[in-house]
Amino acid sequence: MLIGIDWIGGAVVGSLVLSLRGWLTGLYALPGELLLVMGLANLGYAGVSFTLALLRRGDRVPLLRVVAVANMAWALLCSGWAVVWFGKASVFGVGQLIAEAVFVGGLGLLEWRAAGRAPADAEPGDAAGGGGV
Repeated sequence: MLIGIDWIGGAVVGSLVLSLRGWLTGLYALPGELLLVMGLANLGYAGVSFTLALLRRGDRVPLLRVVAVANMAWALLCSGWAVVWFGKASVFGVGQLIAEAVFVGGLGLLEWRAAGRAPADAEPGDAAGGGGV
C-alpha cells in the first residue's frame, strides 16, 4: 500500500510539475531549472517505486529501507531549498517545498517502520505478513 502511494504520488507530481513548469515558475517564483530537477526526480523515483511494488514482498522488504532513506533525504533537500528560497520565492513556492518535504518525509518514516515490521519471507495477505507494504 505505501509503495503504491509512493509511486502514484511521484508519477502524478512529477508529471504535473514538468507539464506545468512554465506556469509554476511564475506562480512559485522558483527557477525553472529547479522545477525541472524536481519533476524529473519525482518521475525517476516513481519508476523505482513502481518496480519495487512489482516485487514479491520478501524481495521488496530489504529494498524498502533504501526507498525510505531516499524519501527522507529528498525531504531534507526540499527543506533546505525552502530555507534557501524563503523570502525570494512566493508563499506558494515555499509552501510547495515544505509540503513535499512533509509528505515525502512522512512517507519515508512510515516505509522505514513497515520494513522493520515485515517478515522478509511473508507474502501480502499471509497471516505473518499482514497487508501490503
